[in-house]
Amino acid sequence: MSTVTAPSSASTSPTTRSMWRGGRGILLVGLLVLVTALVPVLLSSPGTEGRPLDPGDSSDVGAKALAQLLGGRGVSVERVDSVSALISAAGPDSQLLIGDTDFLSEADARRIAGSGQDRLIVGAVPHLDVLAGGLLVKEHVRTRSREPRCDLRAATGAGSAHLGGVSFTAPAGGAGCYPAAGHPTLVRYTTGGRTVTVVGDGAFMTNLRLAEDGNAALAMNLAGARPRLIWLVAPEQWDPTLAGPEGRSLGDLIPSGVSWAVVQLAVAVGVVALWRGRRLGPVVAERLPVVVRAAETVEGRGRLYRARRARDRAALALRAAAIDRLAPRLGLPPTAAPDEVVAATAARTGLDAREVRATLYGAVPADDGGLVALAGYLDTLERQVRDS
Repeated sequence: MSTVTAPSSASTSPTTRSMWRGGRGILLVGLLVLVTALVPVLLSSPGTEGRPLDPGDSSDVGAKALAQLLGGRGVSVERVDSVSALISAAGPDSQLLIGDTDFLSEADARRIAGSGQDRLIVGAVPHLDVLAGGLLVKEHVRTRSREPRCDLRAATGAGSAHLGGVSFTAPAGGAGCYPAAGHPTLVRYTTGGRTVTVVGDGAFMTNLRLAEDGNAALAMNLAGARPRLIWLVAPEQWDPTLAGPEGRSLGDLIPSGVSWAVVQLAVAVGVVALWRGRRLGPVVAERLPVVVRAAETVEGRGRLYRARRARDRAALALRAAAIDRLAPRLGLPPTAAPDEVVAATAARTGLDAREVRATLYGAVPADDGGLVALAGYLDTLERQVRDS
C-alpha cells in the first residue's frame, strides 16, 4: 500500500507579487525619509504664534496684552522685524525696544546704538556690550518675584515684579533695581543724552506673567516712557513677503539642491527595487508528484513517538484508528458514543464489555511492551468483528 501526494502547480521563480514584496520595504523607507523631511516644513505656519515677546502674539510667551495696554494709555506700538525698519521708524518721540532677539549681528547692534534713541533692552540679547556700553554682566540668576529696593520711580511705583535671568553691574550714575545676589537685574542709566534701560529677563512682560505682582505696572512704566514704542522682533522664517511684493511659494523656499537629492533618491530606490526583485528565469509550472510508501510513513511516525516516549499519543492514535474502522462494520455512525461502540462490539464478538472497554478506551500503557500488546489486542478485536 502506498500514498501519493501531488501538490498543485508551483513556481520556481519570483512572481510579480514576490517582486513587489522584495522592493516595498525600500520604497517605504524612501517615503518615510521624505515625509520626515517635509512634515516639519508643512506644519510650520507663518505668523507670530508662539513667538517670545512679540506684541502681535497672544500665546503665553507673547506680549500682545502689554501692547494693548500701552495702546489704551496712548502709546503707539509699532512692530518691526528688521534693524533697518527699526531705525527708519525711530524719531525724537520714540523709544526702541529690543527683546530676546538673538539674530542681531554686531553690525546691527552698532547701528542701533548709533541711532541716538532711548533703548529698552529686555531678556537675552546678543552684543549687549555694544547696545549698552559700560554695563557689565555678572551672572545668571533665578527668575522669581523680587522687590525693587531702589529709588527709580518706574520700579518703586510698580512694586514687586517677576524678574531675574541675568544680573548686572550698573555704570557710574546708573540706577539698579530688583537685586539678586547683590547685583541688580534691572539697570537704567544715561549715555550720550539717551536713556538706556536693561532688564535681565522679559518674562514679566509676557501674557502669562503680566497680571502677576506689579509686572503690568513695571512693563508699562518702562515701555511707555515715550509716546511711540518701536518694538523689534525676530524676522519670521517663512514670511512670503521676504521675496518682495510678489512673495514666494513653499517650493521657492526649499533649497535648489533638495529637488536634485529627491530625484537621486527616487532613482536609487527604483534601481534597488529592480535589483532585489529581478527574475531568475521564465516562470515554470509543473506537477511534482511525491510517492511515499505507507510502511515508511508508519515507521517514521512510530520512531518519532518512541524518541519522545509519547506512549499516550501512540495509544490514542492506535485506538482512534481502530474505532474508525470498527464503527462502519458495526453499523454505527462516526460520532457514536463510547458506550455504543463497546456494547455493539461486545454483542458482535461475544467478549465481555469490560474487556472491550479496556482495549478501546483503557489506560495508557505503562511501557513499550504494553503498547505493543495493545496493538495486538486491537488487531485481534478488529479481526473478530470482521469475521463474525
